[in-house]
Amino acid sequence: MKRTSIFFSLIISICAFSNCNKKEASNIPSNKERARLTLDFLYQNYSAPNTNLLRENYPFDEAYMATYLASSEQANTPNQYSYLWPYSGTFSAVNALFEAKNDKKYQQILDTKVLPGLEEYFDLKRNPPGYASYINTAPRSDRFYDDNVWLGIDFTDTYMMTNEPKYLDKAKLIWTFVASGIDDKLDGGIYWCEQKKESKNTCSNAPGSVFALKLFEATKDSTYFHLGKNLYDWTKKHLQDTSDYLYYDNVRLDGKIGEAKYAYNSGQMMQSAALLYKFTKDETYLSEAQNIAGSCYNHFFTDFTSPEGEQFRLLKKGDVWFIAVMLRGFIELYHLDNNKTYIDAFDKNLDYAWAHTRDNNGLFNTDWSGEKKDDKKWLLTQAAMVEMYARIGAIK
Repeated sequence: MKRTSIFFSLIISICAFSNCNKKEASNIPSNKERARLTLDFLYQNYSAPNTNLLRENYPFDEAYMATYLASSEQANTPNQYSYLWPYSGTFSAVNALFEAKNDKKYQQILDTKVLPGLEEYFDLKRNPPGYASYINTAPRSDRFYDDNVWLGIDFTDTYMMTNEPKYLDKAKLIWTFVASGIDDKLDGGIYWCEQKKESKNTCSNAPGSVFALKLFEATKDSTYFHLGKNLYDWTKKHLQDTSDYLYYDNVRLDGKIGEAKYAYNSGQMMQSAALLYKFTKDETYLSEAQNIAGSCYNHFFTDFTSPEGEQFRLLKKGDVWFIAVMLRGFIELYHLDNNKTYIDAFDKNLDYAWAHTRDNNGLFNTDWSGEKKDDKKWLLTQAAMVEMYARIGAIK
């Protein structure tokens, strides 16, 4: 980054750190500018020297061991670089900025920084090819179907913005890997992990449906439409809590349900239903998306009064990236029904987070109220904030 750009970023950040109210101070940066600044801070704090790779946490901790992997032997191994999942969040973040600002410089960031680093996770030794959870120069790591689905969605989105075949070609290749995770057990559905075929998870199947429907939109190949609809139907049948429209986490092969409810799972089913309505005009899908949206708003937000006495609905503390993925569903629905309730709620939360939840390095804590601080800041949290500011900035 040039010195003038760093100076400009710091000047804006000083104002932001003053906890000014956006409505009271016109010099508070816009959501798009917040996204840009947060991406700058992400690369300043997480970049691994002389590589396109990133650290998983700030401050960097050589003894850090991930807790979200399938294999215990992998989870007990500290690594120098981020695992694929957190790294992939930067793809979504830069894509969202690319779309919001319509600026080719973000495609350049993708092509020269994000995607070269991403290719270090691409595994050609196993068939079909797919992205592994850690870089190829390390011992062989597990491959997760959901990790690949998120990347497939991003590659498809980049293709839709650029019309450059190289992105669509990679998305189709990823789909081949994802489809290899489907079998007849439990009447279909995608597994979570290639090496641990013990459960079929909403985090594979709901975004799997979105991925297929986006491929249909990109290619007009009806095969993808039917695949997306089938995955939506399968997930609704096996994993929806019919009492509140929200989605459970997984179903094991023995039929036992993992009943945790995460924001991204329901958010992706909301987005899938919205896409199905967009393509079919079947009002049933619109109603399903709206029902999920209302339940997400009730479940993942809570009444909050700020220290200044302002009352609004605050996002509950949790995985910030899960919340960013839920936002994708709300935005897809908003483009159909123009209901600003949920978009305004996110906008208010993002305003509050900018003023109350950042540290002196421009990095975000996970507690939206600003009361609790994190000793370490996760890469994926920062990428999620970039994505949310960019996506809301594209609307408001």
